[in-house]
Amino acid sequence: MDLGLEDKVALVAGGSSGIGLAVATELAREGAHVAIAARGVEQLDAAVGSVKEVARGRVTGASLDLTDPEAARRWVDEVAAEFGALHIVLVSGGSPPIGPASRFEFADYQAAVDKVLYPAVAVALAAVPHLRSAGWGRLLFVASETAVAPIGPLTLSGVTRAAVVRFAQGLAADLGRESITVNVLAPGGVRTPPMERAAARLAGDSTTVEATLAAMGEHSAVGRLARPDEVGAVAAFLASERASFVTGAVHLIDGGAGVVGPDLPHLTGAAPGAFTFT
Repeated sequence: MDLGLEDKVALVAGGSSGIGLAVATELAREGAHVAIAARGVEQLDAAVGSVKEVARGRVTGASLDLTDPEAARRWVDEVAAEFGALHIVLVSGGSPPIGPASRFEFADYQAAVDKVLYPAVAVALAAVPHLRSAGWGRLLFVASETAVAPIGPLTLSGVTRAAVVRFAQGLAADLGRESITVNVLAPGGVRTPPMERAAARLAGDSTTVEATLAAMGEHSAVGRLARPDEVGAVAAFLASERASFVTGAVHLIDGGAGVVGPDLPHLTGAAPGAFTFT
């Protein structure tokens, strides 16, 4: 299937690992030029090198703090100027700490909004004029299954992801007649480096990291965690010309966990803030 991404310019905020890197890889494989931003220089350099291995177009990287709105705006403008256009934007990032609603302080909620919501808003608003100028665009936000259904120990995630969804849907209503679509990815458990680190922290003397990862995937109908490339494939389709009538939607990618039920045995007994997916 030709996704029509040849020579499109794609910007991936938070693309140095996990889902962001998987999306950058898929877009590059389809022929798009890809610009990646992330904070850590070494991890970013490794990601750029990895994407270049499959790319047919150009690949660049920029080290910046996406929670700084001015830095995010400058990066978006610089990418558009360097490549001569901007067509696809994906915002991915870390997740706030785990724990029930009453266990966190007000400052924790503020920090979660600063970390998850505001970078998405800043990057998207900076990108919109360039997408309008191109006359075609795709805005994608990586959220979580908590954007679709409440999960008690993931309150901060739910609060911030739900806000991202409403922002995205507002943009979809605003931009749809300008050939710009806006969609939200809502993955369930994905085997990313943060998930692997969380499993390592949770694994006790009587179990292994692999056993813990297996337990994390048990609550899906498929019976395992997703691979990042499986989420990346969905993102690539939503970024394509073939998905031109898909907008304003939240795409649950949870391996059927939502139809099985929100059973999270790996979180049972975990202290609030015991680990974070960052």
